[in-house]
Amino acid sequence: MVRVSIEYQGNLRTTASHEPSASTLSTDAPRDNYGLGEGFSPTDLLATSLGTCMITVMGIAARNQGLDVVGMRGSVEKHMTEVRPRRVARLVVDISLPKEKGEHLSEASREGLRHIAETCPVRLSLSPEVEVVTTYRWEV
Repeated sequence: MVRVSIEYQGNLRTTASHEPSASTLSTDAPRDNYGLGEGFSPTDLLATSLGTCMITVMGIAARNQGLDVVGMRGSVEKHMTEVRPRRVARLVVDISLPKEKGEHLSEASREGLRHIAETCPVRLSLSPEVEVVTTYRWEV
């Protein structure tokens, strides 16, 4: 179990503290929802969680197989619903490897990495109503 403590700072901002490491982060409501948009919103963190989870589990699998994926990059575009209730409707994920790393991966290794990313804990925790579209680019 991991505990994260959260304190409301006012002005639609929070500070969260990760108790095991004492790391902190702040959130801010987005501009389109009464905030100043000066930091990550809670739904931005959801999108970030998906992308970092996918890349992390790919890194674990690669390390266990003796594959080098250092330099792998990703991005996530978050799309919110147009009508209420507000929720994340779609996440567009792009994961890429530098050419010198990706060109050495067999198709079986690529498929294994895709599978592990698609079944990461965050992805499996998302509602089926959240559309996730992922592109893998192996030789950028």
